[in-house]
Amino acid sequence: MPEVEGIPFDAPLYHGGEGQGSAFLNCRSLNVMFSIASDLNRLLPKELLPAANPATGIVGIACYGSSTVGPYLEHYSGIQVRDPGGETGYYIPYIYVTTNDAALASGREVLGAPKKLAHITLTQEGGLIQGTLERSAGKRLLTLTAQPNQRMSSGTRRMYSTRTNFYSVRHLPPITACGKGAVTQLVKWCTDRTFRRDELGDEVLFTGPVSLTYDSPSVIDPVHNVAVGQTMLGTYEEYDSRLQAIDILSGD
Repeated sequence: MPEVEGIPFDAPLYHGGEGQGSAFLNCRSLNVMFSIASDLNRLLPKELLPAANPATGIVGIACYGSSTVGPYLEHYSGIQVRDPGGETGYYIPYIYVTTNDAALASGREVLGAPKKLAHITLTQEGGLIQGTLERSAGKRLLTLTAQPNQRMSSGTRRMYSTRTNFYSVRHLPPITACGKGAVTQLVKWCTDRTFRRDELGDEVLFTGPVSLTYDSPSVIDPVHNVAVGQTMLGTYEEYDSRLQAIDILSGD
């Protein structure tokens, strides 16, 4: 068999994959951090523990203007956790992308990020920015609305890291009744962001009032299981970033 860089061998869907370092340029994202008001036992792998009590969650909508797998929009839901080595990051139980087969496949195959295709928007009207997630079209799963009307304070900025760890479960199902071929791995990866600076030399990193609603709960796409308790912080960001796989923490 030839050295495998991707499949099919002569025309891989993506080259190198996200695990070898992927670049994302001209990015915009809207995020909200909050305390989680729901039981997380069904969502977290046993190796990861909530980093706070009550647990902290994040929901975001991002637009990637350009990347090594092409442009697309993405929704992500995360739970702040502590890994066996004592480091903190976010476990990703739900993540969706707009129609981009390379982004979908590379995320699932390399990192185990449980990406699905969905309809995602990130729009601005006046001083408001809004992100939405639908699957299928017309089935509104969530709406994230913010009024980012002030720059992030210097105190908050010092606590706001540009490097963030993430965790996901990569699973290959068995191909026989006896379980042959099954692999389940806990994967650790990270992103490093460089915030864009405006003409005044300031980072494009704003905060302000934010609202997250789960408009139409679905048992098929239960993003509402990361339930919102008390809102902590809303942000609007513009940046470039790099994604890198770090390690396999557990599994075959």
